[in-house]
Amino acid sequence: MTDSSRGGEYEFTKDWFSASTPVWQKLLESLAPRRLLEVGSFEGRSACYLIDILSPRHAIELHCVDTFAGGVEHSVLDMSAVEIRFRANVRLAAEKALHSPHVVIHKQASDMALATLLAGGGRDSFDLIYIDGSHQAKDVLADAVLGFRLLRRGGVMIFDDYLWSEKLPGGPDLLRMPKPAIDAFVNLNMREIEVLRAPLYQLYIRKTA
Repeated sequence: MTDSSRGGEYEFTKDWFSASTPVWQKLLESLAPRRLLEVGSFEGRSACYLIDILSPRHAIELHCVDTFAGGVEHSVLDMSAVEIRFRANVRLAAEKALHSPHVVIHKQASDMALATLLAGGGRDSFDLIYIDGSHQAKDVLADAVLGFRLLRRGGVMIFDDYLWSEKLPGGPDLLRMPKPAIDAFVNLNMREIEVLRAPLYQLYIRKTA
């Protein structure tokens, strides 16, 4: 996967994902997910990776949730251009896939999108859920709680940016970072999950009950 759009290749301007792919590749080999959900898509790097890795094996259904408005850390970015790149990249990935994926784009707030999926009968139906949307603690907690209801038993949920925090004059603000929300979710669901061994910049859990 390259960072150029010329010659029918993807166009990415940021890479906050590739460092995690060695762990993801092993996970995808054992899990072989068919129904997937990501909260936070940005330019589509993770979505394209999932299509590229899984489509040679089988068709997948991939739900991508993003407002494409950006968070506080994206204030200097042109998010309309980010959305254009996302749609072009995912379209290219789908076109070249061996087994055509069914990609559903939810351009809305994650709590609304996840609640709609639940209301539509999606409970316990997703094999893999990737949480990489808002970094605000209350938003991460909402994504985790709703996402967990969509995750099937044996499915895996991945939290990105577990150790991320803003560089603020007074130091990290617990309400503006994912870790407190992820820790609260893990503690409250400790009897229903298994935390998987992996580098701690991302946190991986398997639903056991």
